[in-house]
Amino acid sequence: MVDFLVTKLHDPHFMTMLLAAIAVSATCYTLVMPFFAGEGLDKRMKAVASERERIRQRERERLNKTEKVSLRQTPKQLISKVVEDFNLTKWLAQESALEKLAMAGYRGQAPYITFLFFRLVTPIVLFIASTLYVFVISHMQKSWPIKVGICVGSAYAGLQAPMLFLKNAISKRQLSIRRAFPDALDLLLICIESGMSIEAAFRKVSTEIVTQSIALSEEFTLTTAELSYLQDRKVAYENLAKRTGLDGVKSVCLALQQSERYGTPLGQSLRVMAQENRDMRMNEAEKKAAALPPKLTVPMILFFLPVLFVVILGPTYIKVSAIM
Repeated sequence: MVDFLVTKLHDPHFMTMLLAAIAVSATCYTLVMPFFAGEGLDKRMKAVASERERIRQRERERLNKTEKVSLRQTPKQLISKVVEDFNLTKWLAQESALEKLAMAGYRGQAPYITFLFFRLVTPIVLFIASTLYVFVISHMQKSWPIKVGICVGSAYAGLQAPMLFLKNAISKRQLSIRRAFPDALDLLLICIESGMSIEAAFRKVSTEIVTQSIALSEEFTLTTAELSYLQDRKVAYENLAKRTGLDGVKSVCLALQQSERYGTPLGQSLRVMAQENRDMRMNEAEKKAAALPPKLTVPMILFFLPVLFVVILGPTYIKVSAIM
């Protein structure tokens, strides 16, 4: 059975037919699904309006649980034992790992130990899997150094896989924060100009922005807690800037530090920074739109132009071949 599957996977004709069937099924699904959509925009808007408060309440409850439980997580006994026995904190630890885990939303010692555990296990698993595939399953007709190189490359990819996962999580979290941060600054400005203290303003904004960005709500909640118990309030703003890793958040934190130190008004500064963050978000969208035509050049050359030439020149070739 295994030999049959391997033979089919290495058969170009079978793989071409399989990929063509998948493409046709996806096209049919794309064309048919709009006919089974909802009854209209009004119904969807009513559903969104009715669900909004329930979503907000659910996220508030989740944040409350996060504040009480997740900050004091303990790793699994097996994972902790493996990390301690192999002394992974010495051999696989990185100085920036804790900061990156915090930027990805994983706080405390448990995510760090889990990260070290997977940095040990993933290369071993991929090395064993690649060795079985190269030497046992596929019987690859390659030289010995190439086979060993494939196995070693798989092990190295497994070593870097946790870091890639972490970078991907950081980018997604930063995107969520970046999109909601200008609106959060507007809400923060309204709260401060209404006479609220900075702690009350952060607490209020964290509850209101949760439906738009859970990550930003969590960061504001942690900042509120740090402002309450830290002796130096400057540290709370610095921690917020480190956990997000965004330039816009860093500039706002710097303005808040200067306001705490010199007593300067925050209203005008927050208003200007909110506009700057909106401009940054618009500039990023414009950059992506400007980069789209060059990215479409290669797909057009590979997929559109050959089909176009076949459609234009195909009938002519058929007629000429029939005459000759």
